[in-house]
Amino acid sequence: MSKATHRALPFHFGTVGTPLSAPKNEGSAGGVRRIRELNLDALELAWVRGTTHITPEACARVRSAAEECDVAISVHATYFFNLNTQDDEMWQAGRERLLRAARLGTLAGATDVIFHPGSYMKRSTEEAFRVATERLAEIAETVRREQPSIMLRPETMGKQALLGTLDETIEWSRRFENVLPCVDFAHLHARPGDGSFNSYAEFAAALQHIKDGLGNRALQRMHIHLSGIAYTQRGEKNHLNLDESDLHYKDLLRALADFGAAGRILSETPNMEEGAIIMQNAFGSARRRSTHVTT
Repeated sequence: MSKATHRALPFHFGTVGTPLSAPKNEGSAGGVRRIRELNLDALELAWVRGTTHITPEACARVRSAAEECDVAISVHATYFFNLNTQDDEMWQAGRERLLRAARLGTLAGATDVIFHPGSYMKRSTEEAFRVATERLAEIAETVRREQPSIMLRPETMGKQALLGTLDETIEWSRRFENVLPCVDFAHLHARPGDGSFNSYAEFAAALQHIKDGLGNRALQRMHIHLSGIAYTQRGEKNHLNLDESDLHYKDLLRALADFGAAGRILSETPNMEEGAIIMQNAFGSARRRSTHVTT
């Protein structure tokens, strides 16, 4: 297969997890090739249940396919991880799970490892953040030594009981050079539970906040999760397809275009690749209309 020519967009678009339409017997490498067939160019490997079944040989096949197809690879690490757990044995096990995802991700050609920071549990938000920061410092240093090409990405979370506000992910990124946010805009919309964070002005304010806190480099290396979302007063309930949700995603994409942002946008809609294609086309339209970028 010859290397395909990408659209001239500042974002790579793709899916979190192997596309639904990928061959079932070709594993993640087949998912990479299907991404390219769909004229998408990013895939986040969904290792959310752990990596005990992931082999170095499978990672090598993913890396080879990604290099052949020119597809950007990232990894979503295990859900079984909590920077703020009060059980030391659980912490050590979770730490090793995240480090293993980074090690195997490197073999697969990944540049970014996304993870859920954990929950506040019975600690105050300030104390939980302090504990999480101390533990993240240890992980960031280990990854810096072992996998210097990997960026750790704490994800902004959609439930009020969870670590992962935009402020928290920005502050971690200020402290550690190999940490940047994974910004899930659907989660940020769901977290307040009142339908807010759903306008161009609010999206633009968040992008300005990222720029003020981390500089333009963060806007040029964004890693975004996007989907529709259902929520309650306590935050996220479940992900939805874009047309089933109240999220004003076109206003978000317009704000990204106006800020000249770049990076990756990964679809977490139930219809996965269909959502990614909708996002890619909508962003292209927003960018053509934007007065803030040169097309």
